[in-house]
Amino acid sequence: MNGSNLSKEFLYQALALIVSIILVHATYVSLIRPEAKAIIAEQQMMIEQDINYVPDRSFYVIVRDFEQEACFILMLWAFAIMAIKANASINERRLLGEDLIPIRVGESINPTSATDYLRQLEGLDETKQDLFLTRTLINGLKRFNTTKNVQDVSTTTHTMVESEAERLESELSMIRYIAWAIPSIGFIGTVRGIGAALSLAHRAVDGDISGVTQNLGVAFNSTFIALLISIVIMFMVHQLQLLQERQIFETETYCDENLITHLKGE
Repeated sequence: MNGSNLSKEFLYQALALIVSIILVHATYVSLIRPEAKAIIAEQQMMIEQDINYVPDRSFYVIVRDFEQEACFILMLWAFAIMAIKANASINERRLLGEDLIPIRVGESINPTSATDYLRQLEGLDETKQDLFLTRTLINGLKRFNTTKNVQDVSTTTHTMVESEAERLESELSMIRYIAWAIPSIGFIGTVRGIGAALSLAHRAVDGDISGVTQNLGVAFNSTFIALLISIVIMFMVHQLQLLQERQIFETETYCDENLITHLKGE
């Protein structure tokens, strides 16, 4: 089951990357680059007519280069990955509101009655059985049936919760890599722009600084957009991590209050 979930998640991430590339590139080809080209041509004409003309900074011009396009592709990809992980955590927390082990006040769970509760959990639909809370409760009841020891169930449950927390943390590594890669791509644009500007330095000496200024714009715009996107992604990562940490804490609390405290060993 876990292998199936991993393969589905890999396919989802691959598909999300492909869709992000198609959407962003189509937007750039059909809208952003044509608009940026027209705006630059208009601004150059205005400068030729009036030497004191100061062109406005246009969004299309700022984001028109390949580095910014790559940053937006990675941004959409990161959002897609975070969306599926956030949805999984929300589903897990929604299950916490259900009474999966219906125990009356004053009752306890002994090794005999544990089998009945175990059958109820195993009778849930497959989507609920795949959730971490259900798997933890089923594992705890099976452990209690085998060992008849409450402390052993508590230790096993705590170990499962810690393992789940480590798994969720490790799965954020791809998003953190994207958040690191975006400023790096922006820096590549900076290096490319400065290098292109330096290659036109001889024209600037002759009085034509248009090429130099345009390439310096490439350098600064790529870094500007990359840093903005990185700030947004890191904020979303911290919100997702907070959501997952609350899920883990509430799951352990649920197991303590609804299972472990009601167990009565022999």
